[in-house]
Amino acid sequence: MPELFLTIFFISILLFFLGTGVWVAISMIGVSAIGMIIFTSRPVGDAMATTIWGTSSSWTLTALPLFVWMGEILFRTKLSENLFKGLSPWMSRLPGGLIHVNVVGCALFAAISGSSAATVATVGKMSIPELRKRKYPEKLLLGSLAGSGTLGLLIPPSIILIIYGVTVQESIAKLFIAGILPGIMIAIFFMFYVIGWSLVNKKEMPKVTETFSFSKKIKDSGQLIPVIVLITAVIGSIYAGIATATEAASLGVIGALILSFFQKSLTIENFKLSLLGATKTSCMIAFILAGSSFLSLAMGFTGLPRNLAIWIQEMNLSPYLLIFVLTIFYIILGMFLDGISAVVLTMAIIEPMIRQAGFDMIWFGIFLVIVVEMAQITPPVGFNLFVLQGMANKDMGYIAKSAFPLFLLLILAVIIIVIFPEISLWLPKQMIQNIN
Repeated sequence: MPELFLTIFFISILLFFLGTGVWVAISMIGVSAIGMIIFTSRPVGDAMATTIWGTSSSWTLTALPLFVWMGEILFRTKLSENLFKGLSPWMSRLPGGLIHVNVVGCALFAAISGSSAATVATVGKMSIPELRKRKYPEKLLLGSLAGSGTLGLLIPPSIILIIYGVTVQESIAKLFIAGILPGIMIAIFFMFYVIGWSLVNKKEMPKVTETFSFSKKIKDSGQLIPVIVLITAVIGSIYAGIATATEAASLGVIGALILSFFQKSLTIENFKLSLLGATKTSCMIAFILAGSSFLSLAMGFTGLPRNLAIWIQEMNLSPYLLIFVLTIFYIILGMFLDGISAVVLTMAIIEPMIRQAGFDMIWFGIFLVIVVEMAQITPPVGFNLFVLQGMANKDMGYIAKSAFPLFLLLILAVIIIVIFPEISLWLPKQMIQNIN
């Protein structure tokens, strides 16, 4: 079968490049060039230059560095301290106590960072020392933080959703809005896990000694108001149809700069560091996207995506079976690649399959991100595990075991959105109605 041979050929070369330590973007460009030279008569140089320039000059991509910069600015503020102080009074009396700060704090920071690793690092740098000081179980502390950090990929503004939207040419605004309800659902799952674990293991939980008056709770919560206002302004402007994703990103950067100014953390040094960090991250992602666009073109010239789609159609796989196979595929892939690379490497081949099967591409984007979230807490390449390993001074195996129950909850979330796709599609539909 020609398409099977081509698939094995391309995957083998790609794995060879990646295995030798070649950058992901260069690996994709190399595979594309080899494929075009061997299987087509197209001029490789002209095709590569035209495609990469066309992708890089997309206006939609402007939102990417802006959202990254917003997260970098806020990462260098007193946000982690404010999150802990503002949430602690409300969470202390719940079963599981201040562990809930990890979950809710990650959910809130996810809504302004778009990055899983940044979410873990920001919330963890305050919560780990504070929760250790109060004798909370290490397993629950690190597991909840690693798992909750994955929300950074799903809750808008998500960097990976921007990349997915650009790759499959779907509305980034709709993808952002589609991620809200699934993100809240997963956060609730994590909170219930913390409650359940604490009730089963009561002896390991510290006794709550701190008490907070209602006025104290309101006073401490005031530190969260600027963050909540910023989140509401960014996401609300997109939902209401007032701003595009790019315009909302600009609003977010301005809001982050104002917030850091009033917190007296907007120093010249921090400004330079945030700008440099955003530049490095954006360049890395843009390079990967450039390689991805050339790979998609090469795949198209070989006819592989079309033939694979026809092959899958002829197999008469049910939509649910296809989704099951893709779930297993991405979980395995995520053990070796970061989320962004996994998405851009595969979409050239996967997209035709999904469209052929009749799935909504907005829904599939949310499904894909949740599955990719699992990769953040699965060794050997789990970014959240790497971040926590350095912060908590624990080996990766211990952190991975601690996060495993939350991995299972992410699988549950995938099953639920497959059965009930409206969870991710209802808000985008309402958004369209609002705009119209």
